[in-house]
Amino acid sequence: MNYLKRVWESIYKILMLKASDEKRIKYLRKLGVKIGKRCRIRTMSFSTEPYLIEIGDHTAVAAGTQFITHDGATWVFEDDVDGGGIFGKIVIGNNVFIGINCIILSNTTIGDNCIVGAGSVVRGNFPENSVIAGNPAQIVSKTAIQRMLSKQNPGLLKTRNFTMSQKDKLVREHFGIKPRN
Repeated sequence: MNYLKRVWESIYKILMLKASDEKRIKYLRKLGVKIGKRCRIRTMSFSTEPYLIEIGDHTAVAAGTQFITHDGATWVFEDDVDGGGIFGKIVIGNNVFIGINCIILSNTTIGDNCIVGAGSVVRGNFPENSVIAGNPAQIVSKTAIQRMLSKQNPGLLKTRNFTMSQKDKLVREHFGIKPRN
């Protein structure tokens, strides 16, 4: 019976990836993840202790990101720690962007107004207004610098509230790529 339950939960999580942010967030909150207002969550990988994870308001988490609230390496010293495990909270602040395929490890706090670069492996405490990247992740700049660079980037295209086809058309025009037939 447990096997069928696990299979169903896995299938349901896959279906949730296709659902709206609102439905996905509602489901994750039922699992115990604390999620603020106006968030975009594009992953379903919230470890085996989702109740140890807090996400602030206006935070976006890209696809492929994993939240890991325990340290499985204690397996190596299982006898020395009486089969115990090490667990820790993950706290993400307000107005944070976490790029695609990041790994956020236990005992991590990311402050407000932070950007986490794609593929980063994050563990530790990171202050507000930081751009964080790498493996292991470290502060690479301040958010204000990234804001300035973004505003000056020739690839910055104003696409808010565009449909996918409108965005596609604008991007193709910008880069001189003919429309698909």
